[in-house]
Amino acid sequence: MMPRLILPLSLILAATGASAAPEISIETLKDVTKTLSDDSFEGRAPATPAEEKTIAYISDRFAKAGLKPGGTDGGWYQAVPLVELNAKASPLSITGGKMPLSFTAPTDMIIHSYQVQPHIAVKDSDVVFVGYGINAPERGWNDYAGIDVKGKTVVILVNDPDWKTKALKGPFEGRAMTYYGRWTYKYEEAARQGAAAAIIVHETEPAAYPFSVVVSSNTGPQLQFDEPGGRMDQSKAIGWITNEAAHKLFAAAGRSYDQLIAAAGRKGFGAVPLGLKASVTIDNSIRRQSSRNVIGVLPGSERSDEYVVYSAHWDHLGRCAPVKGDDICNGAVDNASGIAGLVALAEAFRKQGTPRRSILFIAVTAEESGTIGSEYYAAHPTVPLRQIVGGVNMDSLNVNGATRDIVLVGGGKSELEDYLARAAKAQGRAVKPEPTPEKGYYFRSDHFSFAKLGVPMLYTDPGEDLVNGGVARGKALSEDYVANRYHSPQDEYDPNWDWAGAVQDLDLWYAIGRELADGNAWPNWRPTSEFRVVRDQSRAAK
Repeated sequence: MMPRLILPLSLILAATGASAAPEISIETLKDVTKTLSDDSFEGRAPATPAEEKTIAYISDRFAKAGLKPGGTDGGWYQAVPLVELNAKASPLSITGGKMPLSFTAPTDMIIHSYQVQPHIAVKDSDVVFVGYGINAPERGWNDYAGIDVKGKTVVILVNDPDWKTKALKGPFEGRAMTYYGRWTYKYEEAARQGAAAAIIVHETEPAAYPFSVVVSSNTGPQLQFDEPGGRMDQSKAIGWITNEAAHKLFAAAGRSYDQLIAAAGRKGFGAVPLGLKASVTIDNSIRRQSSRNVIGVLPGSERSDEYVVYSAHWDHLGRCAPVKGDDICNGAVDNASGIAGLVALAEAFRKQGTPRRSILFIAVTAEESGTIGSEYYAAHPTVPLRQIVGGVNMDSLNVNGATRDIVLVGGGKSELEDYLARAAKAQGRAVKPEPTPEKGYYFRSDHFSFAKLGVPMLYTDPGEDLVNGGVARGKALSEDYVANRYHSPQDEYDPNWDWAGAVQDLDLWYAIGRELADGNAWPNWRPTSEFRVVRDQSRAAK
């Protein structure tokens, strides 16, 4: 059998007589990645002196690529107000049951708050078990049906009701996590229901990480974007308890943990008041600061009020724990390379000629602090979200070489996947499903900030079936990066990188964006997607 030939998309299009795509500049990819990951940028932490240097460089490259400023007040930037909260919580006290309980951090629980106030108190709040805490009208599922939880403490299970299913079919897509299974959704829905406190029960397999990750991620200073009113619409207290603590809580209520967990997985489950009272206090130290998104736009020739979006985050960890005397987390792959991809795509679109729709290029801040910059943009967009056709997010480019495949993260959600399939087929590449859909990676990067508000967004991982070395070499290189460079000072620029894979992916993303920008279609979420309703509502409003 002859080996499959992997070609740049520009050559394929030219060979078929179609309008040839411009070549992606490897020099641009090298130059931008090398510059932004230089020690002089000090790891690009938001709200540090290095930020000014970073965003000035990005806006200069956007301008040289031919983009127009797309920020607020006619400039390149969108200010992102940040607030840092450092919470100290009292033990979580549970009374009213067979025995009083006191859960302490970090052994039994972790509790903090989104509310921006120095002192928060939840006192003698009725405790209600709400199963998986899901309200999904399109799936006929509502764990809050028939009960008022205003001012109460809700206890919630992580992941979806059918997470134990091995197949990818079920009321909540089986093994693949939907957004309803993500911890962020649990808190959002609890706040919408008026709960005073929302506590998630941790279990390693459905959470996809041990409790130690919960502890490390939720202790110390926590950043969020700052909103007028101090986020008083959120629950007073949010957090996690261990599985062992949950067993004690249910036992104190005289309830069988196993029986209630089993009941929560069945359609028609009704929330169960536990006859317990919860109390906890939180003292916050509060520090306000500010960062900026960088936004460029290539105005469309015919429908300039309709947009395709490309996003990537410019920030990294700044100075971090030293390794061999080096304390700068340069973030070359993650994500100086993604910003390089934004610039290279902007150059490519400009060279090819003005598209019919406009193209937004957004370099967002504070992804490493929890996708804060993209969340702020989605909440305060410079153009209405209902006018964004769809887009692609780039979080780390492939510097290991060309591949025979590409991995679709969060598959089965949107009609944009048809665009991906066409572009990949033109390259002779296979689109493969993500190997661990139960971990919910689709909900962990900047594209998701747009997706949950209705904008169809694609997110892919680099393929591992390398043209030079196959799956074995691809997997080895990927694992080596995670083990030895990811989020460490060793994520530095390497002049020996093979950029063929990055060019391959950028060719593909260019083809998707060009088809969207020059077409008339408005791809939507699949009818079963958790984001379909909000998109339909926003488009109807237009």
